[in-house]
Amino acid sequence: MIAKLIPLNGGQPILIEKDVTVVGRKSDLCDIQIDKNSISKIHCVIIKTDGLLFVRDLCSTNGTRVNGQKITRGALLPGDELSIASTRFEVELTGKHKEKQEPVEESNRQTEMLTAFNLEIESVDEKLDSDGSSEMKMASE
Repeated sequence: MIAKLIPLNGGQPILIEKDVTVVGRKSDLCDIQIDKNSISKIHCVIIKTDGLLFVRDLCSTNGTRVNGQKITRGALLPGDELSIASTRFEVELTGKHKEKQEPVEESNRQTEMLTAFNLEIESVDEKLDSDGSSEMKMASE
């Protein structure tokens, strides 16, 4: 799967290359740096797993929104609007996606997605700790 963030105010698309991508203002801590004062040093993390894309706010000052709704964490779908503080992007997903599976009861599907998401978040915690940047430790929910 190829994931991109398309800036809504113009500018170059941002390719999400890693499975776990930290977004923020501080270049030595983040995979994607957005040099705006409204964006926290470590603002959010974007996670690609099994053909799905998720975002989690990292206790940022100005918040993260998906389609105008403030989120702590959530799934990103093609065409969604992701706002990192006041910087807005359209989510673009192309290429190979997770193969279609047999229909699953919605609550089971949501549980599976959240379980996968929480496992990925644990790996983000480990990455931040190993970088010595534990100033913004994510709280368990």
